[in-house]
Amino acid sequence: MAEARAIAAPYIAAPASGVAIRDRLKGLSGQDEPVLRLAGAYLGSLASKDLAVRCRDGLAHGADRWAARKRELTPDSSARWAGAITKASHDQWALARRGQLAHLHTLEAGIATIAHRLSLPVGHKGTKGGPGGYGSQREWFVKSRRLRVLANRLAALRADWQGGRVRIVRGGKRLAGMRHHLEAAHLDEAQWRARWQAARWFLQADGESGKRYGNETIRVSPDGEVSIRLPGPLAHLANAPHGRYVLSARVRFAHRGTEWADRVHADRAVAYRIHLDEERGRWYLTASWQAPTAPIVPLQAALTQGVIGVDTNADHLAAWRLDTHGNPIGSPRRFSYELSGSSEHRDAQVRHALTRLLTWAKSCGVKAIAIEDLDFQAEKTREKHGRRKQFRKLISGLPTGRLRARLISMANAADITIVAVDPAYTSKWGAQHWQAPLTGKTRATTRHDAAAVAIGRRALGHPIRRRTAPPPAHRSDEQGHRTAQARPDARGREETRPPDTGSCTRCMPPDRGENAGDQCAHHRSGHTAEQLLPSP
Repeated sequence: MAEARAIAAPYIAAPASGVAIRDRLKGLSGQDEPVLRLAGAYLGSLASKDLAVRCRDGLAHGADRWAARKRELTPDSSARWAGAITKASHDQWALARRGQLAHLHTLEAGIATIAHRLSLPVGHKGTKGGPGGYGSQREWFVKSRRLRVLANRLAALRADWQGGRVRIVRGGKRLAGMRHHLEAAHLDEAQWRARWQAARWFLQADGESGKRYGNETIRVSPDGEVSIRLPGPLAHLANAPHGRYVLSARVRFAHRGTEWADRVHADRAVAYRIHLDEERGRWYLTASWQAPTAPIVPLQAALTQGVIGVDTNADHLAAWRLDTHGNPIGSPRRFSYELSGSSEHRDAQVRHALTRLLTWAKSCGVKAIAIEDLDFQAEKTREKHGRRKQFRKLISGLPTGRLRARLISMANAADITIVAVDPAYTSKWGAQHWQAPLTGKTRATTRHDAAAVAIGRRALGHPIRRRTAPPPAHRSDEQGHRTAQARPDARGREETRPPDTGSCTRCMPPDRGENAGDQCAHHRSGHTAEQLLPSP
């Protein structure tokens, strides 16, 4: 039996570091939209040129080069627009570098897996700790060719990484590739062109603390009035002093509007972004700011009212409430979602499921929710799982990153702590130790419900296994109860129990038939014990 790996200790997930809210710009006049289009297209062209310069600089870029780029852009726009453009270019280059490094690690893992399987004989069976050889000589040959292809990709990617070269498409690689598949995307060339241009516009500005309403470039007053500082070449379009253009639309932030108003009244930094959803024909304004750093609650303090263990699945969240001793309370809950359709629909489904989960947690008085610290970035490759397409599709469909980010942000607003636990063996041990005991005549406990109990117990610091047997010499009521709770320092307390390898034969000693042991346990007339007693 393979040895179980060490289990990491649970920890408090750090809350979100920023806040973003959005509202629609309703009631734009006939002059507002052309001005926004002209400003977005002009600033977008400057952003494209600056991004190309930043990519050419590569690793040789420094603070002096950054200042030079800003000086070059200032005459064509303004100092603040130049600062926003250069910062956005640097952030996009850094994001591309992080994605490049993640792709490099994925290729290395895939190459190592293929090389290991190619080194084994054809048909060699794998073990629980590693894959075996390939099933046929043809598959071995195909994988050997794929190994060379991946090796060439890795060599080119390493050269790009060492040279600081990245490949970025402003507007998105997916939208750019859609140009060659317009029929499949149900678009014509004019519709695609409109989306492509809107995606490459630039109308965003970082906030500045101490300035009026927290932003001098895109300013939103407490009553919702939106004004934009136009770049120099478009200053003739201004309808307000100091080269500003005031939109006729007003914004009303329904979500976290009070927090936004407090920051605006105090002239604290708020970043804004104006963008067009070409598919719907709607303009939106997004406000974002850095959330104040709140002290992290100690783990033991967060678990004083128990915990809700949550098991993440492809189509639902399985949750169960546990008390401080690790005992399940009540019945399990299931919060379903449908991850199909557009990204907006999937995001709404996840938010709705998390809202119901947090509402239930607040009604129970629980201050902590335990989730698995899942990361499938290195687990989705076909080199690792081979022909198991359904399993690869399953783990690819799990919304781990999006769900965790959403849950942490929403739980922080609801004053609920998120506890991340090690996901090792939670489903297997939960089903082994908790599924059968929690199943009754009126309740059928699923494997996911049992996994939620295992996750909650691990967050509380309890072993997943329910009980451990005492030493053979003390298996009686003389030393207390026949079973005792496993101590935290017990060796292998979360390992799978060994199978019972006792005798399975049917041979029995004389006078030990099927009912022989019960003769002295029944209370009836003519009992054997009564016949052996002496007469008075």
